[in-house]
Amino acid sequence: MKKKISTLFLLTIGLTVMNSCSKLEEDILDEASTSGLTSLQQAEGITVPAYAKLEDIFTHTNYFSLQEISTDEAILPFRGGTDWGDNGIYQQLHKHENISSDVNVKNTWDHILIGLSRAVTAINALPSNPDPSAKLLLAEARGMRAYYSMLTLDLWGLIFVKEDVKETSKILRGEEAIAYIKSELLAIEPVLENTTGPGRLTKGGVWGLLARLYLNSAVYRDVYAPTFTFKTEDMDKVIEYSDKIINSGQYALAADYFSIFNDNNHTNKELIFAVDQRANLNGHNRMAYFSISGDQFPLPAYTGANGTDGPAITPDFYRTWVNANLPLDPAVADPRFHRQNLDIYTNPAAECVDAAVFNVNRGILRGQQYGLLRTNGVFEKCADGKMKVGKLFYNTRNRPTLPVDFTENVDYTVAGSNYNTGYRVLKYEFSKTSVSGRNFGEHDIVILRLADVYLMRAEAKLRKGDAASALADANFVRAARTFTKPAAPLTSMTLDILFRERGFEFYWEMLRRPDMIRFGKYEGTWTEKTNSDKNKRVFPIPQTAIDGASNLPGYLKQNPGY
Repeated sequence: MKKKISTLFLLTIGLTVMNSCSKLEEDILDEASTSGLTSLQQAEGITVPAYAKLEDIFTHTNYFSLQEISTDEAILPFRGGTDWGDNGIYQQLHKHENISSDVNVKNTWDHILIGLSRAVTAINALPSNPDPSAKLLLAEARGMRAYYSMLTLDLWGLIFVKEDVKETSKILRGEEAIAYIKSELLAIEPVLENTTGPGRLTKGGVWGLLARLYLNSAVYRDVYAPTFTFKTEDMDKVIEYSDKIINSGQYALAADYFSIFNDNNHTNKELIFAVDQRANLNGHNRMAYFSISGDQFPLPAYTGANGTDGPAITPDFYRTWVNANLPLDPAVADPRFHRQNLDIYTNPAAECVDAAVFNVNRGILRGQQYGLLRTNGVFEKCADGKMKVGKLFYNTRNRPTLPVDFTENVDYTVAGSNYNTGYRVLKYEFSKTSVSGRNFGEHDIVILRLADVYLMRAEAKLRKGDAASALADANFVRAARTFTKPAAPLTSMTLDILFRERGFEFYWEMLRRPDMIRFGKYEGTWTEKTNSDKNKRVFPIPQTAIDGASNLPGYLKQNPGY
């Protein structure tokens, strides 16, 4: 059996995953890698890699960019005229002008397909493993194969099906693809446990993925349809699987909204399925630093842990918050919008802060920013030894007279692309205990959480005509955030209101693109985007993948419009 495991480890994943669809490589492990391991260690060792690719997929420039910067929620201009230029890929993404050589699309494709191949490798190996845990791990590997298939279906409108790494994958689309994913998830559900999450698939995770799949099935059946038909039986299934999660008693909505995204969120009961990024797993902290200024330093222990002046929220998205909460400011009306942690914003005399309690503001950041003052690479301190905080300027950009004063306006003009343009988002917390603070984090990245289950159920009920029950579900989520004053209850419910509410609850969580498509908003106009081509609902298949499959004529065809 050791020989079989080592043989599977020896596979060069990239070329076997889709029969040379992309030129990917993996480290190759030799016979000695598995010698002396117990059956349990071998079972775990062959399964863990199927999960490990999630960290690369969810890196800020990969899945996040595809799901957020392509929408009305986020925009990333050439900062200062040069930074984040990257050959225009972020501008193309936002304007729906993607091309098949887009490196972020390619990287996301490659990482997902490697994860899929790793799952197939585990599926091949685990049936012969005698350890009692192998049955559970096999179910998890099949679940990860199904999840990766959901990602390719959502992003590119197709899935790859194979039972053995030596086979050429079969490509499925539309109803066939949906049916395959359903069958896989239903097959493993009885075997899975419900206490191993959120970094591993559980029964709750499968129920949530099934609810998400049924909710989006109208789109996946025909992604180019002029309108989507939401079948009653699909909506019933969304409600059924949502009920299973809610009634399980396994999960709970967090009273403190921002605790869901804290450094130590692995034990947060709202999380159902997530990318496990605890310290020993070498996770990425880039979700925290991507948006904020290069002169914002959230951690007193790390003088090099700063932001990167990446994407901002669009004025269009910001205005949805304003218009929904008038006459109140959204920061007052809704605790999900902003959390003030530094007193200096409202008390100018609060210039000295104990390092042990220093926390930057969270959520959507507007206007002049304050924080740790750094001179010659060293944080300034007050006479009493506390950290000195004050008004920030763009010193790291060699623009010491430009305040870190985030403006509502952001676009692709010279003025709109300056370092300070656009309101920023700091939703995930910078890790206080990581090895660098900036590049490695310990927060789990949310894939599925309980609030999404409630709002999926609300949407399914609303599409069946039950607006009252949908309203109750949405207000239940709102009312749960009692750490501070919760948002006032909604008084009515329509599809437009529910779409807006999903934006408030899930901003920056990589759900915006599928939400916009499902609600018929993706061909709209925002910021710099006017393209209404429905072909852009899915992304181009990387040209490298098509070229890699050229020995099989007609096997992998480019999506329409690219």
